[in-house]
Amino acid sequence: MVTIKDIARESGYSISTVSRVLNNRSDVSPDAKRKIEEVVTRFHFVPNNNAKQLKQNNSRTIGVLVKGISNMLFANIVEELHRMIERTAYTLNISYLDEDADEVEQAILLCRERKPIGLLFLGGNPEYFKKGFAGVGVPCVMVSNRANELGFSNLSSVATDDVAAAQCAVDALFEAGHRKIGILGGDPEKSYTSLQRFRGCERSFAAHGAAMDAGLCYEKAHFSFESAYRAMERLLTRYDGLTAVFAMSDVMAIGAIRALRDRGLSVPEHISVIGFDGTSLAEYYNPKLATIRQSYQTLAARSIEILFGQIELKKEAIHEIVPFEFASGESIRIIK
Repeated sequence: MVTIKDIARESGYSISTVSRVLNNRSDVSPDAKRKIEEVVTRFHFVPNNNAKQLKQNNSRTIGVLVKGISNMLFANIVEELHRMIERTAYTLNISYLDEDADEVEQAILLCRERKPIGLLFLGGNPEYFKKGFAGVGVPCVMVSNRANELGFSNLSSVATDDVAAAQCAVDALFEAGHRKIGILGGDPEKSYTSLQRFRGCERSFAAHGAAMDAGLCYEKAHFSFESAYRAMERLLTRYDGLTAVFAMSDVMAIGAIRALRDRGLSVPEHISVIGFDGTSLAEYYNPKLATIRQSYQTLAARSIEILFGQIELKKEAIHEIVPFEFASGESIRIIK
């Protein structure tokens, strides 16, 4: 690991001069600043925080890495975590990542900079964990995705069964008489959550004797209003006679409904829509959104309880599945 002493030796300047540059002090010559910054860039050096901050962070900080800034389920979980942590001696350090980012790489950086005693991953791609998680040495819990097959002794998980839940969502559309069903979701090659829900869709189609032509019915989108809006527009253009849509998040579903309305189509009179997550937005939207309701309170509570058990009692990794619930809402029309 590169230290400030290494930067001083390579640049030819004193440790105090390097420190002033790293802290953006003005009492350094332009030439010294330029040379030191060149060395910092060449060695990919990440400065540690000052001693006071390190002392604070070494005590009771729990890092939380959140994938996706528009994920309302994760926002609810973070709010619940804050509420629970307030009653303890711990503090939270929240980091938000792009939904396609490498969360394990960020975790390693966070451990180096902030020295947390535990980490929570809200969302996660097992492929990133397979490649780099061995470099994370603190107790961790993956929240909303399963980690039971990864085999790391310091990695637990608390999740909903995304395959079964997505199958339940599409089953509801088939059972209402729909056959021309579109799907809005993330890229299954990049998003583990989207891959699991994609598999659930395949199971539902197969169970109802229907062929799932992903090239026709599946449209990729980020988990955001705008991206889902654009994806819904593309799906409408491509899929003639579409009568129902499964969106892999409530945010996606509402973005899709806005696109439908802007095309002069009503929900559920013209096209039925079901979401996923069971956020408060789904409950109060008009029409009330049919959705798969995940228990964010349970996801938050069990993840923090398991993490505390690993940190304080040195317990082994635990992997739990939290039940989901189908909420019928008002956005599905029966066409049997």
